[in-house]
Amino acid sequence: MIRATPPGPAAGAGRGLVAGTVEFSAVDGPGNRFVVFLQGCTFDCLVCHNPSTINPCIDCGDCVAGCPSGALGFDPTGKVTWDAHRCTDSEQCIEVCRYASSPKARHLAVADLLALIRPAAPFLSGVTVTGGEATMQAPFVRALFDGIRADRDPAVARLTCFIDTNGDVDRATWEVLEPAMDAAMVDLKSLDPAIHERLTGRRNGKVLSSIERLAPAGKLHEVRLLVVPGINDADELLDATGAWLAGVDPAMRVRVMGMRRHGVRPTPVPLVEPTAEQLAGYVAAVRGDRALQVCST
Repeated sequence: MIRATPPGPAAGAGRGLVAGTVEFSAVDGPGNRFVVFLQGCTFDCLVCHNPSTINPCIDCGDCVAGCPSGALGFDPTGKVTWDAHRCTDSEQCIEVCRYASSPKARHLAVADLLALIRPAAPFLSGVTVTGGEATMQAPFVRALFDGIRADRDPAVARLTCFIDTNGDVDRATWEVLEPAMDAAMVDLKSLDPAIHERLTGRRNGKVLSSIERLAPAGKLHEVRLLVVPGINDADELLDATGAWLAGVDPAMRVRVMGMRRHGVRPTPVPLVEPTAEQLAGYVAAVRGDRALQVCST
């Protein structure tokens, strides 16, 4: 569960719009990691598992009246306010939102996040920034990673800095992030641009370019393939995906993930979770006779 962040000062230079944090995670990169979820994404994925992080809150107020704890309200300017101390972590505000957003996202400074990371640092391997889409707030992510490296506490300064990204990133943004990050994990929803657009609302040109850029630079931890039965799971497509990835890096690390319905918004398209047998077949199709390091989740 993403822990919503306490309210910070108003937005300004050096602040990021943070949806929440997870103190310890074993599924967001190597080892045990502190995870920062940023608000806002360039995709609107059919099977998004964090749909409340897609858009910033527009202060419509649909969530206020039904808040069971009375933690939501309005300030004098009409903006939705959230009282973290009164909040009981109900998901009502997320469930009623029609705009794939959350009223609990808050602008935080790097110092605010470092204060959350320090107590957990001795038990961590690193920090992963995800979303939403982390690269949409590249200057803030760069400042956070620089702050981790320069922290006075050696337990913080040693932490590896990862980005979990949809890959829809231009060259200039990677130039900001690459010097400060250890690696990125890139999601590839489909090698086929039309299927990719069906799943995310956008084509995959930048995603493929990101993989081609990061891998030879030693900045790509793994590519993640989210497979949705009946949409992007054809054997020939998965085989072509494996061949393309091997052409970028013959020993690339690839994680095949089966779609899970938990957390996904209702869709007009029936979604079916893959069976264990199907998932094993996906792994085999991607690996083929290649030297790719393919695993499944």
